[in-house]
Amino acid sequence: MSIHIHATILTAHAVAANNRGLTEGNITTLQKLLWETGQIHTTVSAESIRFALRSRFQEANEKLNRTYDEAKRANEWKDPEFSKWEEYLDDDLLGFMSAKAAAEETQEDSDSKNEDDKNSKSKKEKPKGKAIVRRSPLEITRAVSLLPWLGDYTSNFASPGATPSAQKKGTNPVPYGTEVHATRYQYSLSLTPERLKQTKRAETALRNICSLGPVAGNNARFLFDFSPESIVIRVTEDPAPRIMYCFDTGTDSAIHLDRLLEKVKLGDIKTKGLFVGGTVLNALDVNALKLLCIDGKPGVLTVCENALAACENLLAKV
Repeated sequence: MSIHIHATILTAHAVAANNRGLTEGNITTLQKLLWETGQIHTTVSAESIRFALRSRFQEANEKLNRTYDEAKRANEWKDPEFSKWEEYLDDDLLGFMSAKAAAEETQEDSDSKNEDDKNSKSKKEKPKGKAIVRRSPLEITRAVSLLPWLGDYTSNFASPGATPSAQKKGTNPVPYGTEVHATRYQYSLSLTPERLKQTKRAETALRNICSLGPVAGNNARFLFDFSPESIVIRVTEDPAPRIMYCFDTGTDSAIHLDRLLEKVKLGDIKTKGLFVGGTVLNALDVNALKLLCIDGKPGVLTVCENALAACENLLAKV
């Protein structure tokens, strides 16, 4: 049986702003979706989280196929054909897809067809393209806000000539608005180290996820910390995560793990190989901790005083 690592991460509380660079009129917008009870929540894409992870790898000088040039604002490739993808951390861990269309038939080839071919009843197959695909062993969900978005936005004014394009608009301040959301985000991930060509890369991935910083964001003006303030991790032979989006908040805005506790109580999640760490522990009562620890038996559940300790315990086990 393969060993799978599943985790759900909850960030610290902060103010999120534009994470896409898109606008509606002069309002920079947050990406949103309807969540559970039909309330609007803001969201950050998995692609943004993966891009931030790539940036961490690049800062650490890991061997990567794809790197980002800040000056050119473009990606650069060492092996665009993925002929030696096993050598690169990002290709092995995050997967890839290279799709090529079939070569189009030239006019000369078309003119050379004889009349018999045109009248032939048998249909010739159209030329097919090819694709080189590797599914990512590290799968990441969309990050969803813990709290619903209530429509908050700020009114702002750019100073005259703040950008080259603004210089054409005269000497008056330029008004614009920004949707903002004071919240935490939670997202989940799954990793099967056995699917990696080099299994030690699992540790590299987990260590960087546990210290992930800015993700997307209009980072010329805003900073949102995506490192875990609380974390739940499963190391198990069960391929189903069962802990996705397990954090929730009550009417008093306190964070709780009722969904996780219910699944433990029902036996869907075994506490062996379960790691819980971070500020969420402050919200768990004595009965909840007893349920998770199975009356305090050692080596069953690892309760860590903070998220970093949970990550370190996980890495030691891996």
